[in-house]
Amino acid sequence: MSHSGNCLCGGVRYVLRGELGPITLCHCSQCRKAQGGAAAAVSPVCTAEFEITQGRDLLRAWESSPGKERVFCGRCGSPLYSRRVAETDFPRLRIGSLDAPVGPRPMSSSAARPTGT
Repeated sequence: MSHSGNCLCGGVRYVLRGELGPITLCHCSQCRKAQGGAAAAVSPVCTAEFEITQGRDLLRAWESSPGKERVFCGRCGSPLYSRRVAETDFPRLRIGSLDAPVGPRPMSSSAARPTGT
């Protein structure tokens, strides 16, 4: 299975050559503020299967809590993924950046306070 996605302005594009992990709706205050909505829909993906195909120079990272970076397009501000600095093997992809809907599937929801994850 392959998925593609991009930021709002189209400057950053990526491809995921593999499966999405479990989708979580995170309702913590940081995710709500970073997304500008009620929750962030995220899925862990394998770094070895995830490739930025365009606009790597537009990517910006911000350490939102100790050890956690949020990566976004520096031109349009679209959030693309987050990652733990010490554990970069499974970034959490922002589902809203995918080109095609993922269709119905099981999801979990988290209302925990941010802990750097």
